[in-house]
Amino acid sequence: MADEELHSIRIHLDRVLAERGMTLTELSARVGITVVNLSILKNGRAKAVRFSTLSKICDVLRCQPGDLITHHPDAPD
Repeated sequence: MADEELHSIRIHLDRVLAERGMTLTELSARVGITVVNLSILKNGRAKAVRFSTLSKICDVLRCQPGDLITHHPDAPD
């Protein structure tokens, strides 16, 4: 990985969406974030997440940040 930094953060947006019976498109409309940006987050390619974005996602999905994000120090990308 030339320019990409290895990290051990995992995003579980796909699992939480499935548990809520919600699509990425529906979440996008309800949160006000593009499907493309949510897809980048969902696929673990985001380099950062604003707290305001995380708060909106948690509000809509009725979850906690820890439901969406976990840290696995022994398993970098």
